[in-house]
Amino acid sequence: MNSLIDVLIKNTFLCRILYTMKNFWNNLPDKIKGYLLTFIGILAMSNVFIFSKAALQEVKLPQFGFYWFLTGFLLTLILAFYKDSFRILKNFSKKDYLLLIFFGLLEVISTTLFFKSIQTMPNPSIVAFMGNLGPVFVLILGFLILKERFNIWELIGIFITLTAAFLLSYNPEWIHWNEMFIKGSEYVLGFTFLFAVSSILMKLNVVKFSPIILALNRTLFLFLFSLIILLSKNMSFKISVSALKNIFVGSFLGPFLTAIVGLYALKYIEVSRKSILSSTKGLFVLLGSYLYFGKFPSQIQIIGGILSIIGVTLIITGKKLLKEKKL
Repeated sequence: MNSLIDVLIKNTFLCRILYTMKNFWNNLPDKIKGYLLTFIGILAMSNVFIFSKAALQEVKLPQFGFYWFLTGFLLTLILAFYKDSFRILKNFSKKDYLLLIFFGLLEVISTTLFFKSIQTMPNPSIVAFMGNLGPVFVLILGFLILKERFNIWELIGIFITLTAAFLLSYNPEWIHWNEMFIKGSEYVLGFTFLFAVSSILMKLNVVKFSPIILALNRTLFLFLFSLIILLSKNMSFKISVSALKNIFVGSFLGPFLTAIVGLYALKYIEVSRKSILSSTKGLFVLLGSYLYFGKFPSQIQIIGGILSIIGVTLIITGKKLLKEKKL
């Protein structure tokens, strides 16, 4: 009897806490909600770099991908059923399904390059900062394909971000030309360019895909790709417990939590503000990398990281100014 009363008291206390938290959240201004969700997303994404780096030090990339994207797929599948996201599929044409297949294949290549860069580069914070090249490629492809104009601020932003990328990837100990940049820089250029291609193609596509369907499509393709590589190379499914823990935590934070809070953050703040804040994730990865691995970038790389944030801010602000002028 006493234990039952204790359970009821505890549950009542928990309900009160949840009710108080719900009221607190509902009374917050929309912008504050957006900033909080974006900050949670930045922290979650920053930890993806750390946990994936830790796991990749113990396992092969296909083994990592199998468990990482299986977890991400299952979590996203649960969310898809909860949100009834599959109902939009009945309106899809043959072209839409073909586009999903194409996006899935594109994600396989770009995401493989992303994790390959984390595995290869000694410090994951360099990958995070160099990832800010994405908006540069989006802007250039938008100009070439979509005939979008850009202004002086965006041009300055492009120059600063490219300078930052050079400083981040530069190898001061190079002797031959092929040693001028640190190993793994080519993978970062590859995945940022392909992510930009994906963004442009989404702009050209007239059908609006659900973010949950896209996340499900992405994780499914990456899981199947990892499984095929595992089987074709006769790799073991057995991995260490520590690697499995890092993969489960990282995949929850990455393919799942980051996608969810990112989606809800856009309900409360503009895409431009979210993008500027997201460009600072390298700073959190830098701190996490130092605490977890005891690694810290060189002074020139820190300067490059700060410049990359400034460059992205100018690009996004410049784009916003251009839109306001049109109005």
